[in-house]
Amino acid sequence: MAELILKNLTKKFGDKTVLSDFNLTVNSGEFVVLVGPSGSGKSTILRLISGLEKVSAGEIWIEGKLVNQVAPKDRDLAMVFQNYALYPHMTVFDNIAFPLKLRKVTKQEIKSRVGEVANLLGLEEMLYRKPATLSGGQRQRVALGRAIIRQPKIFLFDEPLSNLDAQLRSGLRAELLRLQKQLKTTSVYVTHDQLEAMTLGDRVVVLKEGVSQQEGRPEELYHRPANKFVAEFIGSPAMNFLAGKIAERGQVFVSLGIRIPLSNSNLANYADKELLLGVRPEDILINPAGAQSTLSAKLEYFEPTGGECYLYLALGTARLVAKYIGQDKFKLGQQVRLEFNQNKLHLFDKQTGLRIN
Repeated sequence: MAELILKNLTKKFGDKTVLSDFNLTVNSGEFVVLVGPSGSGKSTILRLISGLEKVSAGEIWIEGKLVNQVAPKDRDLAMVFQNYALYPHMTVFDNIAFPLKLRKVTKQEIKSRVGEVANLLGLEEMLYRKPATLSGGQRQRVALGRAIIRQPKIFLFDEPLSNLDAQLRSGLRAELLRLQKQLKTTSVYVTHDQLEAMTLGDRVVVLKEGVSQQEGRPEELYHRPANKFVAEFIGSPAMNFLAGKIAERGQVFVSLGIRIPLSNSNLANYADKELLLGVRPEDILINPAGAQSTLSAKLEYFEPTGGECYLYLALGTARLVAKYIGQDKFKLGQQVRLEFNQNKLHLFDKQTGLRIN
């Protein structure tokens, strides 16, 4: 196991800055996920760590050693890519064993270690098949096996599940997490999928345009997002937002004639500021039979998914998505009574996007 420290990392391609003053410490044995949209700089960070790209400024420390000038092959890292990168003419055994053959490990030790890795990944029956005969999930397990057998200081994962279908992704997510906890290898995982980030990471770093927006445990990012971007990016469906202002000495949020009571009494100083009120779909409380709430919305569309249903609502001119647990019969166009969970509301400065409560 090894600690990884990134200090003030900056990467430029010509005049374009793709990563700006990025800092991160990954503790020994920790699984950290970098998440963000395309172009946010997350894959660039992996390439800088691995040495495939040179830093424009900043430092990379692995196990207490500055590695900026160390060749990729000497950094003792293993990288798993989204496209498997297997040798098509080699068997599964030879693909997994390849790093050991480069190190001139004895045949007996290679056979023993490949057997251990194959057992770990459930590949025992496939060792003498070629990659072309394997499914996508099996190929990715072979790629994982080739990385694991090196026993590196650090694992780097560059969107390894993005080419798989939803069911395979779910299964391999669980397998990756099990393997990482068993091997206890320091790991940095890149994805654009916020669900992967939330389920895999001990900590998650949200990136936008090369700048870290927030770093923390998954539940911290979900329940206390630092800004509107994080609030919108983490969670599916995304957080709902209403633009408006604080009124009545901080007791009410007013948006386009809609009055929403607030439980936070320390908001009077924001009375004249343009704010955004955020509420997650599960924190919109629905009672189609008729609640005491003064809020009523028109049901424009709904998506039943079994034991729950997503309701797409028009509240005045605003559009909201609510998550409803249950089997109630909904009809398009009906009026739905709703309330907001007062303990789960989020307020952001409309101009800066920063959280204010």
